Amino acid sequence: MHIQLNGEPYELHADQTLADLLERMELGGRRVAVELNLEIVPRSQYADTRLSEGDRIEVVHAIGGG
Repeated sequence: MHIQLNGEPYELHADQTLADLLERMELGGRRVAVELNLEIVPRSQYADTRLSEGDRIEVVHAIGGG
């Protein structure tokens, strides 16, 4: 399946969730914000949100600094 991830083409196996994608990106458990097709997805819904062909996903994660 093909999606757009942060503006770039990205390929995934079928039947993946947002949680699966974040784990693949090594962002599982980190503080991130996810937008799916222009809608913010609450963290509580990552595991239940199935991805589909052509979805557009933006992932932003916080980076600490000082």
